[in-house]
Amino acid sequence: MLIGLQIRDVVLIETLDLSIGPGLTALTGETGAGKSIILDALGLATGMRADAGLVRRGAAQAVATAIFAPAPDHPVWALLDEKGLSYARDEDLVLRRSLSADGRSRAFVNDQATGVGVLKELGERLLEVHGQHETVGLLDARTHRPLLDAFGGLEPLAAEVAARHRDWRAARERVEALRADVARAAAETEELTFRLSELDRLDPREGEETQLAEERALLGSAEKALADIAAAREVFDGLSARVASAVRALERARERAVAAGAAAEGSAVSRVAEASAALDRVLIEAAEAEAAIDAAADAFDFEPDRLEKAEERLFDLRGLARKLNVAVEELPALRVRFAERLRAVESSEDALRAAEAELTAARAGYLDAAGRLTEARRAAGERLAQAVMAELVPLKLEKARFRVAVEPLPEDRAGPAGQDRVAFEVSTNPGAPFGDLGAIASGGELARFALALKASLAARASGHQPLMIFDEVDQGVGGAVADAVGLRLKKLAGAAQVLVVTHSPQVAARAGDHWRISKAGDAERVRTAVEVLSPADREEEIARMLAGAQITDAARAAARALIGA
Repeated sequence: MLIGLQIRDVVLIETLDLSIGPGLTALTGETGAGKSIILDALGLATGMRADAGLVRRGAAQAVATAIFAPAPDHPVWALLDEKGLSYARDEDLVLRRSLSADGRSRAFVNDQATGVGVLKELGERLLEVHGQHETVGLLDARTHRPLLDAFGGLEPLAAEVAARHRDWRAARERVEALRADVARAAAETEELTFRLSELDRLDPREGEETQLAEERALLGSAEKALADIAAAREVFDGLSARVASAVRALERARERAVAAGAAAEGSAVSRVAEASAALDRVLIEAAEAEAAIDAAADAFDFEPDRLEKAEERLFDLRGLARKLNVAVEELPALRVRFAERLRAVESSEDALRAAEAELTAARAGYLDAAGRLTEARRAAGERLAQAVMAELVPLKLEKARFRVAVEPLPEDRAGPAGQDRVAFEVSTNPGAPFGDLGAIASGGELARFALALKASLAARASGHQPLMIFDEVDQGVGGAVADAVGLRLKKLAGAAQVLVVTHSPQVAARAGDHWRISKAGDAERVRTAVEVLSPADREEEIARMLAGAQITDAARAAARALIGA
């Protein structure tokens, strides 16, 4: 609901602050007094087209501020979220726009700078304008389908269609993904098979690289130790034979010394005997040392080519890891993934067939629900057309015809809202073809047609109704027709906020609030003023509208009768 409008330097208005209440508010005044200026200012604040001509002469800029109080669950808050604008649902929504004399404008939402396009989007959700010069709301064919669904009470079926469409889209996306997966899998099967065969051949194990590296270091040290032991062992090769030969030579020397005579025996023989005994001991120690060296060599118990095998294994593992661009420790997990991928390739065809069956079922479910929604929309469209036609007669549009066109869309254009194009179409004269609402003649006729449609929709309206503005909806009519217009506006105002610019006393008399627009000042300084009328002033204004310049008692009595009707 619009609760306030602040206008600064717009055409003939210097400063104006208006408070707007619920229900129907009438704006009356002499032609040219400036009633349209107020609507222009509201349009400026809500992002409608504007030019520098709106800036009051001599002022640097025009500023219009519209203050709304949307319900906490109003869809306008979701749009603010989408645009990244901050707000509080329990506070007012303030739209402001300034327009410089050079035509440049700036837009603000809750004092946050934004684009004029954002104001326009917000305005489209907050108000509708139906008038001589512009109609905003019903002329937008995008609104016709939800309006028809609301009139026909089709929201549950429409929600089912939207859910079916989500299922269909999800099934389609799954099939597309599986098809792409199968295509990629087929292309990489040969590569996967080859890589997996390499991994199977090597059979890498977790932690194997570390184990092999440690083993290689150990075996390298052991090999060097064996080489040193072998070098020591070579020292003893032939040593026993040489020592035994020396022992025999000494034994011959002792025998010769004995043969040489007793005189020599005491000294030489004993010395040769000592040397021979020493060599015997050497021979025994050498044999023990040789046995100990052999035992030490035997202690290094490993295969002669064990180091070579460990190094070859480590080289193979690291080479394959480089080829596959992974670390060696990742090879076992990669082997598992390759095997799973190959199994997935083998089962992907089955998964694709199952997904395609689900897609067929989801499509059929959507088309069934959408078909039922189409039939329901056609039936609701016929009821709405009958209701609108009934409203056209008292509004002096009895020659016009109205219909709701529900046309099928190609399957590739079907969406969550169904597979229909819904459009409100009219024919303004007998024999004339039907066309979009925008084809109606401009002026009050268009506004009255919108009023007829709104009156027909009002009985089944749901959700948040926007502010509705009717600009001279009574143009060219009077008497009973004007009274019919007033009654329908009053009915609309029971569930929504309505502003009407009118020259008809019958329409003004139906309003809950009444503003009189007038000009004040002299030839050099003319200004538009807005007066919120009291009950007595309101009676006088309606009497003026009835009688003209000379207000009579009869006119006042007629005004009281209209207000009390």
